[in-house]
Amino acid sequence: MAGRVEGKIALITGAAQGLGEAIARMLAREGARVVLTDINIDKAKRVAADIGADRAVALAHDVTSEAAWIDTIAKGVAAFGGLHVLVNNAGISAGTTVTETSFEDWKKVHEVDLDSVFLGCKYAIPEMAKTVKATGLGGSIVNISSIAGIIAGHNSAAYNSAKAGVRHLSKSVALHCAKQKTGIRSNSVHPVFIKTPILDNIVQRFGEEEGYAKLGRQIPLGHIGEPDDIAYAVLYLASDESKMVTGAEIKVDGGISAM
Repeated sequence: MAGRVEGKIALITGAAQGLGEAIARMLAREGARVVLTDINIDKAKRVAADIGADRAVALAHDVTSEAAWIDTIAKGVAAFGGLHVLVNNAGISAGTTVTETSFEDWKKVHEVDLDSVFLGCKYAIPEMAKTVKATGLGGSIVNISSIAGIIAGHNSAAYNSAKAGVRHLSKSVALHCAKQKTGIRSNSVHPVFIKTPILDNIVQRFGEEEGYAKLGRQIPLGHIGEPDDIAYAVLYLASDESKMVTGAEIKVDGGISAM
């Protein structure tokens, strides 16, 4: 039985660890060839090697650099002969209030979490459109936002703003791609707390068991998520199973946004 994304070529940013690694591994297991990009090239290369040289390649990539995006897209396309799926996953967190957030930190969070998504979409769409036309397989942009892009916190001003921007940008991209008849869809995924390095500060402060439990108590289901919880949502959006889904968001939040 063919995999759910058999024959597709995907580029995943921030793929050296955490959500990006889980997404890359899952897409590869389901038949895709994957381009893993990360500023930490050594870790990305180890993940790619574990997936297999026939299915994965790793590229050094600073997602805040326009020139790096142009170069990375070109190398990714050259590696496997095209591009069907873009997963904008790279991101950072900053947990401070609006009055405590420095302007430098504000700009850095938006640069990594939002500007990178704009650059990825801008430069990937033309290549994706060519690949979709040539192969007949649907194209998909999946932008990893956050539940913090839908419900705000008093101490996450920059992160809330950037992730909300990702949500709305995804919709604009969806409408553009539909109007231009590119065969590309665009959606966002909104995770709650997930067991990834982004929670390291909580773990260092409270310990893993208590830190995760403390976060889990905020979620109706009573626990935080696993990386594969997000990877499965991305797999659905990357596959042609979701061919009528565009301009939407998938909340993987344990019910927190229903409160």
